Amino acid sequence: MRHQIITQLEESADIKRQTITAALDTIETAAQMLIDCYQAGGKVLLCGNGGSAADAQHLAAELVMRLKLERPAIPALALTTNTSLLTAIGNDYKYELVFVRQVEAFGRPGDVLIAISTSGDSENVIKAVEFARVEGIKSLALTGEKGGRLAEKVDLAIKIPSTNVQRIQECHITVGHILCELIESALFGTK
Repeated sequence: MRHQIITQLEESADIKRQTITAALDTIETAAQMLIDCYQAGGKVLLCGNGGSAADAQHLAAELVMRLKLERPAIPALALTTNTSLLTAIGNDYKYELVFVRQVEAFGRPGDVLIAISTSGDSENVIKAVEFARVEGIKSLALTGEKGGRLAEKVDLAIKIPSTNVQRIQECHITVGHILCELIESALFGTK
């Protein structure tokens, strides 16, 4: 067991080190995109499936509640949390529209949609990004190294240099925390 524990921790740390080289500039650009959105009075919408849905909720909570600073709430909405809405849309329309319908309801030009997908090929996430573009909503993807079709559809894609879903998800939440901290610092200082 010790060997497996060490191996898992070393793999996780290694992917994070590789992400510095692969995505540093993109992460910085993403942070500025989000800061600009908030400074202009916009909000962030987040979506994903499975573990990526959990990441969407986690990051929305960090923004609305706080990450490190005691400060006013920052508007962020995970489109993954309302089970009545998700099941109604999935049942009455198609599951691939569960996020589109919510972007239509809650998104406005100047907002940013954060689309999370380890494969980059989640149809409902891609459709949300396509709809957002038409509505003047910018989009940011968190994906794995291949990026999938999602990376081609967004304004900016942060690609984690791995094909291992666990490692990608671990790095997505790390990158998400970095983005939240940079947003807090830019909007409220570093108290």
